[in-house]
Amino acid sequence: MTPVRVLVVDDSLTMRGLISAALRADPEIEVVGTAADPIEARAAIKALNPDVVTLDVEMPNMNGLEFLEKIMRLRPMPVVMVSTLTAAGTDVTLAALEIGAVDAVAKPALASIGAFQELIGKVKTAARSRVRARGDAPAAAKAPQAYRPASDHVLAIGSSTGGVEALLTVLGGFPADCPATVVTQHMPATFTASFAARLDRVCAPSVSEAVDGAPLRPGHVYLAPGGATHLEVSPGVVPRCRLTAREPVNGHRPSVDVMFDSVVRLKRPMTGVILTGMGRDGARGLLAMRQAGGRTLGQDEASCVVYGMPKAAFELGAVERQLPLHRLAPAILELCADPAARSVA
Repeated sequence: MTPVRVLVVDDSLTMRGLISAALRADPEIEVVGTAADPIEARAAIKALNPDVVTLDVEMPNMNGLEFLEKIMRLRPMPVVMVSTLTAAGTDVTLAALEIGAVDAVAKPALASIGAFQELIGKVKTAARSRVRARGDAPAAAKAPQAYRPASDHVLAIGSSTGGVEALLTVLGGFPADCPATVVTQHMPATFTASFAARLDRVCAPSVSEAVDGAPLRPGHVYLAPGGATHLEVSPGVVPRCRLTAREPVNGHRPSVDVMFDSVVRLKRPMTGVILTGMGRDGARGLLAMRQAGGRTLGQDEASCVVYGMPKAAFELGAVERQLPLHRLAPAILELCADPAARSVA
């Protein structure tokens, strides 16, 4: 098996050494070079042609976002951002994921090789990802002018690697009066609050990080907090968000499967959607939704950053239809519309 060739870009000599040592400890990764700033990195990319770049956000001469923009426009390739855990750092990292970075990992506070294990997995995933030049993707559908969701319908969406771009595209196509929606995106706890706030600013519906006991209402999107709990939905006259402190499922907490399974127990009209991501989380739960009479959609391979979760669900028979990312919002809205007022093309 050919090793994944990685270029490490960070303005700190110490951090470059730690990242390089951690990556070199894995026999499936080869660190082909390092760079202290974007100018060095640009020359190294041309000379070394790496498979993956790890990129610091704060650097001299040109910040990481500006350099990432140039990479995605001129030479699209998999990039993993290495960010600080400050509030400003999380906002910048989310912006990087929107621009086209495959994933992000927080710089560990503890300077130890073991603290970089998460980065190794993300680099390997990035090497298998599909990266497109900015502007190559078809334009996403705009939110309909007139729309009314079925009042009792629940929409559940699961995503992982590449999910920032995917969720911005899908939720950006929703009107303010969207179906009651729950979302599980695999993301560290330090990022989900900022991501929910970002979605709320740019999308028409009200988007918030889910809190325990919050009632599901049309026009609202509830994003699972990262880290300590799973997002479930409890039955009732008005279903409510429940944050449950259980063990990880499929290696994830929150888990898409846990959320999908809870929606099945509501015994209500429901739609499940699985977007780009690595692994199998959500495949079994989406199948349960379909078997219980729910409608199910999956993102197609060509538009996924990583065609892992949607592929697993499709091969299991859980996906009713696969669609490119730009066509998902209209299809979702059609399935969740009030039957007496269907007006979505």
